[in-house]
Amino acid sequence: MEKLLEVLDRLMTEQLYQMIISSPRTREGIFKIKIRPVLVKDKLMFQETVYKEAKVLHENYEKADMLKRIANYMEQNFKQIEADSTQQKVIALVSKKGKATIKQLYKAPLDEGKLPDLSHNRVKKYILEEEKPVPFLIDLGVQTREGKIVRTRYDKFKQINRYLEFVEDILPVFSKEESIHIIDFGCGKSYLTFALYYYLHELKQYDVSITGLDLKKDVIDQCNILSKKYGYDKLHFFKGDIAKFKETQSVDMVVTLHACDTATDYALKKAVDWNAKVIFSVPCCQHEVNKQIKNEILDPALKYGLIKERMAALVTDAVRAGLLEEMGYETQVLEFIDMEHTPKNILIRAVKKEKEAPPKKEESEIRRMTDFLQIETTLQKLFK
Repeated sequence: MEKLLEVLDRLMTEQLYQMIISSPRTREGIFKIKIRPVLVKDKLMFQETVYKEAKVLHENYEKADMLKRIANYMEQNFKQIEADSTQQKVIALVSKKGKATIKQLYKAPLDEGKLPDLSHNRVKKYILEEEKPVPFLIDLGVQTREGKIVRTRYDKFKQINRYLEFVEDILPVFSKEESIHIIDFGCGKSYLTFALYYYLHELKQYDVSITGLDLKKDVIDQCNILSKKYGYDKLHFFKGDIAKFKETQSVDMVVTLHACDTATDYALKKAVDWNAKVIFSVPCCQHEVNKQIKNEILDPALKYGLIKERMAALVTDAVRAGLLEEMGYETQVLEFIDMEHTPKNILIRAVKKEKEAPPKKEESEIRRMTDFLQIETTLQKLFK
């Protein structure tokens, strides 16, 4: 904990964008805290935004007091803190015993126009800026031709930007000196596929090629028409099945958003086989474990259909995240705002570790858990 506070102390300057404290150990009370620098009467302060049930509370603190509050939060009830500045991104996980595992990612220097906004009541800045026309957003009905966000589509605009913020976090994994190949399984209407290409190619100038894959031919045809219209030469869409896709042997990033039930597992297996550096997965329609899960101790909970369904979905994603860890990925389970406004809002984000994965244990933690629940998932079978 002392080391973590030293790192955060160095980050808490005018160069800090924000800190996010998340993953509470209990379900009641505060579930998230955001911290950002603000100037109050020309004095550097830190604004704490506390999310508690349906309330959002704001308070400003001096640096020393803010650090004490952070220490208290992490020691008492929270597992994770992320801090993002102009020069560095820090992600730390804190165990029940107070041991902090810290990862530091360094960034290229920014120009002055991209420095943090220290105004007390600042307007939210999005990666895709308001008032700036973007061709695919216009055609998808999110923007007008003048660049204004259509009022009824503002949630969609915010959701697309939220997705790109998750992508921005993993950019240090890639070099602009290399070509990046991305496959998007189950791309559908491809709001996010177009956004990903536009962000990486147009805004960040990466040499990127993206392949979108979906089972609906009419959707694929329309996406290819739009891609050609925008001059996106390295964005292509194909009709195909995730499990049977064999058109490439080299993929740097795999995206699978809302692939139904076990289709997610086949996509994750493909990603691992390709040794992909980054995996983004938002699972959907999870039925497999719900049909299997059985445990006498948990019967008082599992007898309720709704609770059983939600437990099964959460266990499924926990197994997926754990198996990716075993395969040598640093894995996070994050809250993701779903594009169709459903409760299915878990994002599994996995980044390949630089070191090789340790040898598999005879009995992994995941296997012990699944044996306890009398389940075996498709991904477990695929990784055998």
